[in-house]
Amino acid sequence: MTIGELAKKAAMNVQTIRYYEREGLLPIAHRWPDSGYRDFDEEALLRLGFIRSSKELGFTLREIKELLDMRILPGESCAEVQQMISAKLADLDRRMIDMRRLRRTLAKLEASCGRREHPKSCPALWAIEK
Repeated sequence: MTIGELAKKAAMNVQTIRYYEREGLLPIAHRWPDSGYRDFDEEALLRLGFIRSSKELGFTLREIKELLDMRILPGESCAEVQQMISAKLADLDRRMIDMRRLRRTLAKLEASCGRREHPKSCPALWAIEK
């Protein structure tokens, strides 16, 4: 299938597919000698689905490349995949703690706006400055 057909089936931008190909996430597609058009197979579509799912789970493109490489010997690399997932979970837990802390701070700032003593001053701006 052409890159346009692949993009449509994968619901992805053609430029994104070209980028993934340059970065090695997709193997270089066969090109037709007469036209030079890329000819992608169903594996490319499966890979794009894998990439999309991995990105939604928070993996970076570098990590996704590692995961794609591990698909070759899935039984032997399961421990490595588990380790990557565990690291991703730990990172997510840290970010959730940070987000809760940020939310509490923003809620306090918002509440301080309602308790303003002078009409021309904003307590939230003073608090941010400090």
